[in-house]
Amino acid sequence: MAAKNITRSGDPVLFASADRKSYVRTLTAEGALMTHLGNLPYAAVLGLRYGSAVATHLGHLFYVLRPGLDDLLHHARHETTIIQPKDLGYIALKLGIVPGIRVIEAGTGSGGLTMALAMLVGDGGHVYSYDRRAASADVAGRNLARAGATGRVTFQMRDIAEGFRERDADALFLDVPNPWDYLTVARAALIDGGCFGALVPTMNQVIDLVGALYEGPWFRVEVEELLLRAYKVQPARMRPQDEMIGHTGYLVFARAVLRDLPHPLPPLRPHDEGEQDESAMAE
Repeated sequence: MAAKNITRSGDPVLFASADRKSYVRTLTAEGALMTHLGNLPYAAVLGLRYGSAVATHLGHLFYVLRPGLDDLLHHARHETTIIQPKDLGYIALKLGIVPGIRVIEAGTGSGGLTMALAMLVGDGGHVYSYDRRAASADVAGRNLARAGATGRVTFQMRDIAEGFRERDADALFLDVPNPWDYLTVARAALIDGGCFGALVPTMNQVIDLVGALYEGPWFRVEVEELLLRAYKVQPARMRPQDEMIGHTGYLVFARAVLRDLPHPLPPLRPHDEGEQDESAMAE
């Protein structure tokens, strides 16, 4: 039996009950899970195979599972609003996050994106996370420690208006209210051809950001929004959840191009995208 399939002291564990409640806890020899379904000492869990079921003192069963990134994010400590899991995976895809690359993000917040990036860049990559608030690095650091990815992140307590310390980063993401103000320092930190991304909650911010991107050394500007609908998983009556998370933010992406282009590229006209104007459709 592989040792990695056995629970050990210091491991994060997902406890999942039959009533769909779940808890992520770090195992210690003296600790215990305390819930409305009863108490479960961690000593009874240490050494078990993941996937095992253990009873509380009231007789209710909990499955002992290895937490995935989604579980760690869902149960992470939040001091600020985090980027939703539905957006995190797509951000990583669009930024080209793979093992071994160097990524910059600002601001850190509670570290949801930080954690996702750190898990994806692997031990050969690195994440540089900027925020002016020391409290953000503290909260994010604790969330990272639970995921076992602390060594892959460097926290920078710095106003990004002063510039990023890194150069030739492969990707950069801004989660700040006014990302258009930092495009110059972002471009200076990115490798030629590097990936840029930002998240903003309002269309007003999208317009300001896209306008600024078109004025600088950026290309392939894209704006997207993701919606996710969950379902009630009951075999006898499957249907959508009564509530859903709708709008969380607009995602804006671009690629950094060479600084010495003789002229900025003009905005695309509608028919450049393969669209037809109304007069052409009338004909």
